[in-house]
Amino acid sequence: MSSDGVENESGQGRTIEKINVIGTGFIGLPLALQLAYSGKTVVGVDIDENLVKAINDQSLHLDEQDLQRLLESEEVEENLIAKTSPEEGDAFVISVPTPLTHPQKSPDLSAVEASIDSIIPHLSEGDIVNVESTIPPLTCDDFIVPKLSEAGFDPGVDVHLAHSPERILPGNVFKEIVHNDRVIGGITPESAREATKIYAPFLKGEVHHTDMLSAELCKLMENTYRDVNIALANEFALIGDELDKDMTDVIDLANKHPRVDILRPGIGVGGHCLPIDPWFLNEVDPEHTNLITTARRINDMMPQVVTRKIRHALRDYDDPKLLVLGAAYKPDTQDARESPAREIVEELRQDGYDIAQYDRFIDGMGYDDLGVLIDEIEPVLILQLVDHTETTKELERLKNELVAGEIDVLPIARGNPLLPTDE
Repeated sequence: MSSDGVENESGQGRTIEKINVIGTGFIGLPLALQLAYSGKTVVGVDIDENLVKAINDQSLHLDEQDLQRLLESEEVEENLIAKTSPEEGDAFVISVPTPLTHPQKSPDLSAVEASIDSIIPHLSEGDIVNVESTIPPLTCDDFIVPKLSEAGFDPGVDVHLAHSPERILPGNVFKEIVHNDRVIGGITPESAREATKIYAPFLKGEVHHTDMLSAELCKLMENTYRDVNIALANEFALIGDELDKDMTDVIDLANKHPRVDILRPGIGVGGHCLPIDPWFLNEVDPEHTNLITTARRINDMMPQVVTRKIRHALRDYDDPKLLVLGAAYKPDTQDARESPAREIVEELRQDGYDIAQYDRFIDGMGYDDLGVLIDEIEPVLILQLVDHTETTKELERLKNELVAGEIDVLPIARGNPLLPTDE
């Protein structure tokens, strides 16, 4: 493996001027915006016609001001066009979702397959095919290489094939896409170097070149590491629940050890990465992923555990009206994919509870003033499931009014989410 800065585009090989980004969602659109703002001709390809139109007329609302600024810039207006099908170009970046099938927990690569099929008619010798989508190990070698070969291309000779998994955090995409290091695995070292040219116009992080399998494994291992550590914290919380002990302070004490850094327990794990990526490792080697799959199941069950505790806390209320704050999968983001907060609310609604759910970041669920919202809904109980910074501050400011109005608040998103058994 090599570790390099971003290579100068004037080096050996073809100059990259026109780039197709297949998939303009959470990951593909920020890439397309950065490239277009840097002066590259970009075709953003998506099957969602409404999204294509919103990108082209610059009416799309993004939750990060810096990305919104890029979208509305003159450079992007001049250099980016969104379409429902790709065009000829120098490079093609695949940035489409790879969800799980249910209940099998197997990767669904249909969008990746459709993307490869869509670009093949537009490929020519010397082009770059770079996969950003998170994929199971050996997907490039066993799936993409044969498709390109069947189309008459010799990957690594006629066209360059690489895998460069994204490493960005929703809510901080603008900064991370520029400053995070890039791992780029190529079918050949030359393919990895050529794929680096895609990111050269804006990337400030280092580039680490490797083979495609290592790049595939790297992303999955990163997210699995985080998922397993979250599961450990949640299991500590479950132990504390059995012992009638809030583990928040105990975790703080344990973290005084210089080589210990236990995470905070939570209501579950959401987003498009952590609940999904560990299963990709299980798909290729189920015999040796016992710890990984156990951690995944612990985190998957946390919404049900928290829901059970909420039911217990509500046992003394007579048909309570609940205001739930939070629907995103994590604080300070508008991303609600795989959100445990939504799962908890769905479970409670099936129990017949009267629930109004709001989230300041989610379209269609926002509000202007929490105090006004509370006056309109007149809840007897507020459940804070997501610890959005401003929401927490609002609740703190309204504390005296809530007490006076006999409105209880359960700040489940903070500290140990498992409510005391004898609340």
